[in-house]
Amino acid sequence: MAHIINEACVSCGACEAECPVQAISQGEERYQIDPKKCTDCAACVEVCPVEAITKAEG
Repeated sequence: MAHIINEACVSCGACEAECPVQAISQGEERYQIDPKKCTDCAACVEVCPVEAITKAEG
């Protein structure tokens, strides 16, 4: 299951730089994770300074 970036995102870019599969990119309002590319490694979760990244439901 992929991770998602919620409204708490401050667009710092830490997650994008950490993602080993380039699944994270800047969206219109905040960074976003491509669920097709996400390997669920959680590297982004560890570096997010505002805890805006969580596991996707479902």
